[in-house]
Parts: sequence; structure tokens; C-alpha cells
Amino acid sequence: MAKISKRMRDARSVVPAAPVALSAVVSTLYKQPKTKFDESIDVAVKLGVDPRHADQIVRGSISLPNGTGKSVRVAVFAKGDKAEAAKAAGADIVGDADLVKKVQDGFMDFDRVVATPDMMAQVGRLGRVLGPRGLMPNPKLGTVTMDVTKAVTEIKAGQIAVRVDKNGIIHASVGKRSFDEAKLDENLCFLLDELNRMKPPGAKGRYVQSVVLSSTMGAGVRVDISSL
Repeated sequence: MAKISKRMRDARSVVPAAPVALSAVVSTLYKQPKTKFDESIDVAVKLGVDPRHADQIVRGSISLPNGTGKSVRVAVFAKGDKAEAAKAAGADIVGDADLVKKVQDGFMDFDRVVATPDMMAQVGRLGRVLGPRGLMPNPKLGTVTMDVTKAVTEIKAGQIAVRVDKNGIIHASVGKRSFDEAKLDENLCFLLDELNRMKPPGAKGRYVQSVVLSSTMGAGVRVDISSL
């Protein structure tokens, strides 16, 4: 049995055994001891969906009101004026066929990908590389678009891409430990509201089944579903 560190024991000691109300989950999390670095605050939301069915997939982009606090490297596949617009908007890597070749050769130094529609025939060749990492541009995420300025600006401002995994769980970052409680609470509530808005027509029964908030090195805090 793996040995639990003193820090984790201390973290677990302030987490109630029973789920806590949504209004108290952030303050409960913040009672745990801090680390020497600025931890990410992440949420895992178990949804009552079966991702094997196309009409139950939950996927989209969410622009958190207070961002995530993370620096995001954005790659844009575009040509000509659109490439220049992407650079002006703050994209970190911009290219067309040359960038496709670079990614095929193993370059993956980016966190999000945007492409103009005319580039998708070439970007489609990268499906086996980008797909498993959740990086493939998609119109539903707003990442296949002619408005590259808007796409890059929103991603840089803290927009996150969410997609339910094979177990019906959404994993997302909602901020940093350095955020004050009010901003983190606002991000979390906004995310849950947006996930409710994305409820697929094929979902049956209770939609949000569990919510757990945690920091990078901390213990998870369960949310009382009845308080949502």
C-alpha cells in the first residue's frame, strides 16, 4: 500500500467525509495547506450520459469569466491575411503546409489548435496525432473558423475546450490557487451552468451525477449534488 505523505494527510484532515454545498466547496478546498507553486484548480464532473451514443456526447468551448490563470500556447493553421491576423491576435505558432509537416515530424509545443476551413484538408492528415490529444480543430469548438482573431483572442483570455470522456466525465481547469475565492467560485458555477446548457437530448435520468473539486497536490472535495 502506497505511503501517504504528511501533506496529503493534512489536506485530507480538513475535507469533510460528507459532500459539501456548492457555495462552500471553494472555501473548503482553500483550507488545505498550500504548496510552493501556484496549483491548478481542477474539477471532475460525472454526467449521466453514454458517450458511445452520438446523441449523448457533451462537447464545446466555454469562456470562463475569470480565465484559468494558465498561459496557453496556440497554434494556427492559416495562409496569407489570416495568418497575419492570427499573429496579430497573439498566436504562438502560425503556418500552413510547413506547420503540417512540422507536426507530422513530431512538433507538439502547443496547447490549442485553430485552423481556417481551407486548411482542413491538410490538417486532417494530422488526425492520428492531434485527435488522441484532444487538439483536432472542430467547428463545434469554434476552432475551425475564418475569424482567427476571435478564436485566438478567446483562447488566450481563458476559453477552455470540454469533452466528455469514455466514462462520462468532464475534466476541466477552473483557475489557480492564487485566485481569490469569489473568482474561483464564479468560474466553477459558470462552468456547471454551461454544462447544464449543453445537456444532450439523449441524456436520461439525473444529468449531473457528481462534482469533485481538487488542486494539483490536494485532496478532492465532493459537492453535494442537491445544492446545485
